[in-house]
Amino acid sequence: MSVQNTKASILIIDDEKGLRIGTQRLLEDEGHDVQTADCGEEGIRLGTSIEFDVAIIDLKMPDIDGLDVLKEIKSKFPNTICFIATAYASYDTAIESTRLGAFGYIPKPFTPEELIYQVEQGIKQRRLILEAERLKNEREANLLELASEKSRLNTIIKAISDGVLVINKNGELVYFNYAALRFLNNGNFKIGDTVIEKLPTEISEIIDKIIKKDKILLKTYSTQIEVLPNHELIIEAACTPVPNPDGTLAGVVIILSNITQFKRIELIKSQFVSMVAHEFKTPLAAVQGFINIILDDSLGLDREKQKEYLSRSTVRLKSLTDLVNDLLDISRMELKTKQREIEDVQISELIKNTLQFLEFEIKKKQIIVDTNIQENLPTIKADLNEIIRLLINLISNAVKYNKENGSIFIIAHQENNYVCLKIRDTGIGMKPEEKDHLFNEFYRAKNEKTRGISGTGLGLSIVKKIVESYYGKIEVESVFGFGTTFTIHLPINQN
Repeated sequence: MSVQNTKASILIIDDEKGLRIGTQRLLEDEGHDVQTADCGEEGIRLGTSIEFDVAIIDLKMPDIDGLDVLKEIKSKFPNTICFIATAYASYDTAIESTRLGAFGYIPKPFTPEELIYQVEQGIKQRRLILEAERLKNEREANLLELASEKSRLNTIIKAISDGVLVINKNGELVYFNYAALRFLNNGNFKIGDTVIEKLPTEISEIIDKIIKKDKILLKTYSTQIEVLPNHELIIEAACTPVPNPDGTLAGVVIILSNITQFKRIELIKSQFVSMVAHEFKTPLAAVQGFINIILDDSLGLDREKQKEYLSRSTVRLKSLTDLVNDLLDISRMELKTKQREIEDVQISELIKNTLQFLEFEIKKKQIIVDTNIQENLPTIKADLNEIIRLLINLISNAVKYNKENGSIFIIAHQENNYVCLKIRDTGIGMKPEEKDHLFNEFYRAKNEKTRGISGTGLGLSIVKKIVESYYGKIEVESVFGFGTTFTIHLPINQN
């Protein structure tokens, strides 16, 4: 019966011919489709071969008891609305018929109005049952759709960057997306496989813990796993129980997230704090030692010795000030909060000024400086102080890491839309492994030739950030024991 249609299919099972025929005519006049059976056996045959909307069953029949007929019909078609019609109603039969699924009693004899009213109530109940059944089927159909390849939700889940695995309480895989295979470095998963033993131990232990719990706790259990060594791939697995409507466990959903980048940031942060602490500790300890010596009257230091210790303390404190300024510059560059005053900058003039600024250090090591600067070299749009900082860092490094009586070659010329600057020295040079880390914060090459050379290890990192902030590029070539060449390209026209 359609839920929108008031016409119903009705079965009357009664051994009294007159009542049977009269009831049939009455209900047909109401527009219903009515069939009849004159005994219990015939009633069972009809009631179990066709699903009727309503069945009216006589309680007492000569061959089969009405309750047995009710039981057979309800076992085959549980949604058929059944009435027991009898003149011998009792408390026990009422309880038994209700237990077997009867909707109600129709006492004999009954008036036409009583019968029609009861049948109408049964039809309404039947309509509600069919509507509920329809909604249930729709939900089931939707769930089936979600599991199909054509489902939009399924497509979305397969496309997301996080991995998704769903495992039932038997440990069988019922769903996964491509990201899960990638994160687990495993392409052998198939729907229906028992996969708990194939998963990383950390995840397997959590799943076992969830499955074996007596009571489901809607709680997410997380663990972090290094899938590939050397921090190449680190994932976080979040495992959450999935309950059935009755509260029992249906399975476990596992969400896999790539946290490699976050872990690298944590590692860099830890290394950064460690390096800063180390860089601060040595000069501070030295200054504290010098001051303690000066303050110790028992040592009887003369004026000249005190002045020497104060001078050495000033040098140490200056190195700390330089370090703090370098750190602040790097922070501002990273956060893009450094205020710039962009103007036309003539690099040839700044090179001359930088060489004059470093004249004392150059003469001290008796270094020869050879410059080859193109005439009428175009200006660049930049912050003057940043370009000064860049040149001082590069040329001072060429002095510090040079040998006694060495040479520095500085070339500046236009190359297409760039000003090209080369600074080459004949100094210590670098080994290939040192060159790879050259622009890292706090990195300083450590070998027998660099002992005693001071520095924060931030200068070249700042240079690289300055160059890249103007969309330029920096390159380095170096041979250990023979020297280093830095090549910088800065765009002439920022547009």
